[in-house]
Amino acid sequence: MNKRIGIFYGPTGGSTEKVAQLIAKELGAIADLHPIKEASPSMVNNYDIIVFGCSTIGSETWNGEASRSDWDHFRPELKKIQVQGKLFAFFGTGDSVTYPRNFVDGMGILAKELIAQGAQVIGQWPTDGYSFTDSEALINGKFIGLPIDEDYEADKTIARVKGWVELIKKSI
Repeated sequence: MNKRIGIFYGPTGGSTEKVAQLIAKELGAIADLHPIKEASPSMVNNYDIIVFGCSTIGSETWNGEASRSDWDHFRPELKKIQVQGKLFAFFGTGDSVTYPRNFVDGMGILAKELIAQGAQVIGQWPTDGYSFTDSEALINGKFIGLPIDEDYEADKTIARVKGWVELIKKSI
């Protein structure tokens, strides 16, 4: 496999970073890991396969330490990303118990922005085994990417990541 894979995630220091690291480990040496707060569109454009990971509500929202999340700062830059000829995959972290009506919404919002630009998305994931009411990440009855609930389903994270990475590998 000669394709370059870049994993861009935010926020750092929590579940989203942990899942990004697990995905990178499963993909092996072919994947580079980057916090989105340190990324630029030109960095993203260097990759053939781009994995974006985000939380629905990051610790910065709860703690009020920052007025905007890492992704809020980067979202205006999405329009500068070259989507033609590239593959995009998404993962999102969220809390399906406390926020069942907004489970992994951030992943869906991010994916829909790139789809509107013509991005080709891989890694759609079934809803089987998840308890939630609604999500912006649902498209045609599947999640647009991999949802992870580290708050209430941490015991399922590794198996879900392994299964999703295998799906990604089959798509590239």
